[in-house]
Amino acid sequence: MTQKPSDQVATEANDLIITRTLRAPRSALWRAWTDPELLKQWWCPAPWTTEVHAFDLRAGGAFHTFMQGPDGGTSDNPGSFLEVVPHSRIVFTSLLLADWRPHKPWLPFTAMITMEDTGAGGSRYTARVMHPDDATREQHEKLGFFDGWNTCITQLDDFALTLR
Repeated sequence: MTQKPSDQVATEANDLIITRTLRAPRSALWRAWTDPELLKQWWCPAPWTTEVHAFDLRAGGAFHTFMQGPDGGTSDNPGSFLEVVPHSRIVFTSLLLADWRPHKPWLPFTAMITMEDTGAGGSRYTARVMHPDDATREQHEKLGFFDGWNTCITQLDDFALTLR
Protein backbone atom coordinates (compact mmCIF):
# COMPACT_ATOMS: atom_id res chain seq x y z
CA MET A 1 0.00 0.00 0.00
CA THR A 2 1.29 3.42 -0.96
CA GLN A 3 0.72 6.39 1.31
CA LYS A 4 0.74 10.00 0.20
CA PRO A 5 3.08 12.37 2.01
CA SER A 6 1.05 14.51 4.38
CA ASP A 7 2.01 17.72 2.54
CA GLN A 8 0.28 16.45 -0.61
CA VAL A 9 -3.05 15.90 1.08
CA ALA A 10 -5.36 18.87 0.73
CA THR A 11 -7.05 19.67 4.01
CA GLU A 12 -10.06 21.64 5.12
CA ALA A 13 -7.61 24.32 6.28
CA ASN A 14 -7.28 25.24 2.59
CA ASP A 15 -11.00 25.96 2.28
CA LEU A 16 -12.70 29.34 2.21
CA ILE A 17 -16.31 29.14 3.35
CA ILE A 18 -19.26 31.49 3.31
CA THR A 19 -22.58 30.47 4.86
CA ARG A 20 -25.50 32.87 4.72
CA THR A 21 -29.23 32.85 5.27
CA LEU A 22 -30.92 34.31 2.20
CA ARG A 23 -34.44 35.70 1.73
CA ALA A 24 -35.08 33.94 -1.58
CA PRO A 25 -36.58 30.45 -1.59
CA ARG A 26 -34.28 27.63 -2.60
CA SER A 27 -36.29 27.00 -5.80
CA ALA A 28 -35.61 30.55 -7.01
CA LEU A 29 -31.91 30.32 -6.10
CA TRP A 30 -31.68 27.07 -8.03
CA ARG A 31 -33.35 28.60 -11.07
CA ALA A 32 -31.06 31.65 -11.00
CA TRP A 33 -28.06 29.34 -10.70
CA THR A 34 -28.98 26.80 -13.37
CA ASP A 35 -30.27 28.95 -16.23
CA PRO A 36 -27.24 30.53 -17.99
CA GLU A 37 -29.33 33.52 -19.13
CA LEU A 38 -30.20 34.19 -15.49
CA LEU A 39 -26.75 33.30 -14.12
CA LYS A 40 -25.03 36.03 -16.07
CA GLN A 41 -27.24 38.64 -14.40
CA TRP A 42 -25.77 38.08 -10.92
CA TRP A 43 -22.59 35.99 -11.31
CA CYS A 44 -19.89 38.65 -10.81
CA PRO A 45 -19.82 41.86 -8.76
CA ALA A 46 -21.41 44.76 -10.64
CA PRO A 47 -20.40 46.75 -12.63
CA TRP A 48 -18.45 43.78 -14.01
CA THR A 49 -20.42 41.71 -16.52
CA THR A 50 -20.51 38.00 -17.28
CA GLU A 51 -20.63 36.08 -20.53
CA VAL A 52 -21.47 32.39 -20.28
CA HIS A 53 -19.38 30.58 -22.89
CA ALA A 54 -20.40 27.05 -21.86
CA PHE A 55 -22.97 25.66 -19.45
CA ASP A 56 -23.60 21.92 -19.62
CA LEU A 57 -25.21 21.19 -16.25
CA ARG A 58 -24.13 17.58 -15.68
CA ALA A 59 -21.19 15.86 -14.06
CA GLY A 60 -18.35 16.33 -16.54
CA GLY A 61 -20.16 19.11 -18.38
CA ALA A 62 -18.42 22.35 -19.31
CA PHE A 63 -18.87 25.44 -17.13
CA HIS A 64 -17.11 28.47 -18.60
CA THR A 65 -17.70 32.08 -17.63
CA PHE A 66 -15.90 35.18 -18.87
CA MET A 67 -16.05 38.33 -16.78
CA GLN A 68 -15.25 41.84 -17.95
CA GLY A 69 -14.81 45.00 -15.90
CA PRO A 70 -15.62 48.59 -16.85
CA ASP A 71 -11.88 49.37 -16.97
CA GLY A 72 -11.25 46.62 -19.54
CA GLY A 73 -10.05 44.02 -17.01
CA THR A 74 -11.09 40.46 -17.75
CA SER A 75 -11.26 37.09 -16.03
CA ASP A 76 -11.59 33.96 -18.15
CA ASN A 77 -12.77 30.97 -16.11
CA PRO A 78 -13.14 27.65 -17.94
CA GLY A 79 -13.97 24.59 -15.87
CA SER A 80 -16.50 21.85 -15.44
CA PHE A 81 -19.28 20.63 -13.22
CA LEU A 82 -18.40 17.68 -10.99
CA GLU A 83 -21.75 17.05 -9.32
CA VAL A 84 -25.28 18.35 -9.76
CA VAL A 85 -27.92 17.39 -7.19
CA PRO A 86 -31.14 19.15 -8.25
CA HIS A 87 -32.22 21.93 -5.91
CA SER A 88 -29.53 21.24 -3.32
CA ARG A 89 -25.92 21.04 -4.54
CA ILE A 90 -23.65 22.10 -7.40
CA VAL A 91 -19.95 21.26 -7.41
CA PHE A 92 -17.67 22.75 -10.04
CA THR A 93 -13.93 23.05 -10.57
CA SER A 94 -11.36 25.04 -12.48
CA LEU A 95 -9.02 22.01 -12.50
CA LEU A 96 -10.92 20.07 -15.17
CA LEU A 97 -12.55 21.02 -18.45
CA ALA A 98 -15.49 19.26 -20.08
CA ASP A 99 -15.42 15.47 -20.12
CA TRP A 100 -12.83 15.35 -17.32
CA ARG A 101 -9.97 16.85 -19.41
CA PRO A 102 -7.19 18.12 -17.08
CA HIS A 103 -6.58 21.86 -17.01
CA LYS A 104 -3.99 24.20 -15.43
CA PRO A 105 -6.07 27.24 -14.42
CA TRP A 106 -4.76 30.59 -13.27
CA LEU A 107 -6.55 29.94 -9.95
CA PRO A 108 -7.07 26.26 -9.08
CA PHE A 109 -10.05 25.47 -6.90
CA THR A 110 -13.15 23.36 -6.52
CA ALA A 111 -16.36 24.96 -5.25
CA MET A 112 -19.27 23.23 -3.57
CA ILE A 113 -22.49 25.25 -3.44
CA THR A 114 -25.27 23.94 -1.19
CA MET A 115 -28.79 25.27 -0.78
CA GLU A 116 -31.18 24.28 2.01
CA ASP A 117 -34.61 25.47 3.15
CA THR A 118 -34.63 27.46 6.37
CA GLY A 119 -38.25 26.74 7.20
CA ALA A 120 -39.08 30.46 7.11
CA GLY A 121 -39.37 30.72 3.32
CA GLY A 122 -35.73 31.58 2.87
CA SER A 123 -32.64 29.49 2.26
CA ARG A 124 -29.31 28.64 3.79
CA TYR A 125 -26.62 29.06 1.12
CA THR A 126 -23.11 27.77 1.61
CA ALA A 127 -20.16 28.24 -0.71
CA ARG A 128 -17.17 26.07 0.21
CA VAL A 129 -14.19 26.78 -2.03
CA MET A 130 -11.43 24.19 -1.71
CA HIS A 131 -7.85 24.93 -2.78
CA PRO A 132 -4.96 22.53 -3.39
CA ASP A 133 -2.68 24.25 -0.87
CA ASP A 134 -2.35 27.09 1.60
CA ALA A 135 -0.64 29.44 -0.88
CA THR A 136 -3.53 29.17 -3.35
CA ARG A 137 -6.09 29.73 -0.57
CA GLU A 138 -4.16 32.84 0.54
CA GLN A 139 -3.94 34.08 -3.06
CA HIS A 140 -7.71 33.70 -3.49
CA GLU A 141 -8.37 35.45 -0.18
CA LYS A 142 -6.03 38.36 -1.13
CA LEU A 143 -7.82 38.70 -4.47
CA GLY A 144 -10.92 39.61 -2.45
CA PHE A 145 -12.69 36.29 -2.11
CA PHE A 146 -14.94 37.30 0.79
CA ASP A 147 -15.93 40.70 -0.62
CA GLY A 148 -16.42 39.38 -4.16
CA TRP A 149 -18.27 36.18 -3.39
CA ASN A 150 -20.45 37.88 -0.73
CA THR A 151 -21.34 40.61 -3.23
CA CYS A 152 -22.38 37.93 -5.74
CA ILE A 153 -24.42 36.07 -3.12
CA THR A 154 -26.25 39.31 -2.27
CA GLN A 155 -26.86 39.90 -6.00
CA LEU A 156 -28.12 36.30 -6.32
CA ASP A 157 -30.52 36.76 -3.42
CA ASP A 158 -31.84 40.09 -4.74
CA PHE A 159 -32.20 38.70 -8.27
CA ALA A 160 -33.81 35.42 -7.18
CA LEU A 161 -36.45 37.37 -5.27
CA THR A 162 -37.58 38.92 -8.58
CA LEU A 163 -38.18 35.53 -10.23
CA ARG A 164 -41.73 34.30 -10.46
